Amino acid sequence: MTDITVRTFRPTDLPVLRQITVDSFSGVALEQMLEERFGQWNERSWKARKADHIDDDCASNPDGVFLAVRGDQILGYITTRVDRHNSRGRIPNMAVTEEARGLGLGRRLINHALGYFRDQGLHVAVIETMASNAVGQHLYPSCGFEEVARQVHYAMKL
Repeated sequence: MTDITVRTFRPTDLPVLRQITVDSFSGVALEQMLEERFGQWNERSWKARKADHIDDDCASNPDGVFLAVRGDQILGYITTRVDRHNSRGRIPNMAVTEEARGLGLGRRLINHALGYFRDQGLHVAVIETMASNAVGQHLYPSCGFEEVARQVHYAMKL
């Protein structure tokens, strides 16, 4: 683990982050649940739509996207959003490659993001997970997050 470092996003990282996302979110992505219920639309799969979320995160706050790397290999990432007006940081997405799971990288990335939020002078950090994401439901409280509310997603085909 000592050979793993955390660094800031570079635009050339985006294709790898998209692939890690697609590989990691099966079974826990809202986009997948929507597709299972309503079928595919616009000739785009849930994987393409979920990967688009990473594009948005990286475009919105590239300085707040952090990667766990071993040499040139990206093992995981975390994205952040900063709302200075309301002094709130949000973690929209995080994923670790299958081969690197169990090494504590999720916790390490979360702690890095929390340090970033503190450096930004923010007062509250939020993260959310789907009920089907057992890893997130265990990891986030163990990192100090408290459950505040539950959200229900409704959708309809138009």
